[in-house]
Amino acid sequence: MSSDHPFFDRVGLRATQWGKLTSIVLHLAAKEGFYARKFRESGLRTADLSSLDDFTQRVPFTTKAELLADRLEHPPFGTNLTQPMECYTRFCQTSGTSSGQPMAWLDTPESWEAMLACWRRVFEGADLVKGQDRVFFAFSFGPFLGFWTAFEAAARDYMVLPGGGLSSQARLEMMARYGATVLCCTPTYALRLGELIGAASGVDLSALRISKIVVAGEPGGSIPEVRARIESLWNARVYDHHGMTEVGPVSYELTRHARQLVVAEEAYFAEIIDPQTGYEVAEGECGELVLTTLDRVACPLLRYRTGDWVRKGMLDGRLMLPGGVLSRVDDMVVVRGVNVYPSAIEAVVRQFPEIVEFMVQQKKVDAMDEVELLIEAPSDGAKNLQKHLETKLRDTFSLRIPVHLVEAGSLPRHEFKAKRWRRV
Repeated sequence: MSSDHPFFDRVGLRATQWGKLTSIVLHLAAKEGFYARKFRESGLRTADLSSLDDFTQRVPFTTKAELLADRLEHPPFGTNLTQPMECYTRFCQTSGTSSGQPMAWLDTPESWEAMLACWRRVFEGADLVKGQDRVFFAFSFGPFLGFWTAFEAAARDYMVLPGGGLSSQARLEMMARYGATVLCCTPTYALRLGELIGAASGVDLSALRISKIVVAGEPGGSIPEVRARIESLWNARVYDHHGMTEVGPVSYELTRHARQLVVAEEAYFAEIIDPQTGYEVAEGECGELVLTTLDRVACPLLRYRTGDWVRKGMLDGRLMLPGGVLSRVDDMVVVRGVNVYPSAIEAVVRQFPEIVEFMVQQKKVDAMDEVELLIEAPSDGAKNLQKHLETKLRDTFSLRIPVHLVEAGSLPRHEFKAKRWRRV
């Protein structure tokens, strides 16, 4: 990063973070609610906190289970709100993928603006040009936060083209007709749309002006094999990003640093911890990302365990996540002593472009975890493909992972977060 970045000086960054955090903690301690109760239960006094080190040593983690329990006990919005209800104007909801129960999140105009500022960093990191780029949003707008914040942030600086409610065919035609230069969607959907370019849709690549694709919602944007496939289909550069409804947009990619996500530390105090000990890992090591919101203070989170498994990196004084979000902490499965992550399996599968869709099934066999792979592929050469994929999986993981061919169209198709790991 250039030396003129306002937070290039890490000492200055820490001072700014601590100033914001002090204000948040004092406000929460003085107001009855979710965190005031946590402080009392843990015996924490605000007088005990005089530095960021004190904060990480004394303030307990926040978990999704705690937040869900608070909402169930105080429906529908819980007690993690810092303003009177009449101040809240925006409603969003988590997908409920990990907990099985969606959680509502409310924002004031000020907190909403803080998240838009984070999304604008995503677009600036990808070097979008104000007044020139036209950004196409290939998703249907629902209660998920990422859709709305990305769209509204882009609308401040670029022409935005909403593609909600359209078929994939209609979306390609609209991109061609109106000269969209940037596509926003999930990695899975970028692949789906890309595979329709040409004879399948009647929209030739030469008719499209897409040069950049901003992806989020899944780890695929930083998986080399997935990324390369998308870039080949579109003849465009992929930019990864990640965030979550609970905290907002968290990280973004820079043109000159491919597959490394910069954490927006102006808006978040970030830790990367060993999930077992709770202590910070060393640079180069992997751990769970823990976030404290510094600007989205209408529904703040302190030391929130995101469940995202990342590698800790530093570059030009900034916290980086090399390789993006590697997996979810609870997605890892140990198969006969080998750690297996969904993203690692996808990296192997994407080396075979003939595979239309896939699903990993996890099951218990004699009290041990086993996985198998279901794939859809054209009938021509399917048996050879099956054998080659099994060999590649064995060579990669030193495991025998069975591969089964399934009927065309039998596996689910995804526009938003793909769910390709199923426990049976």
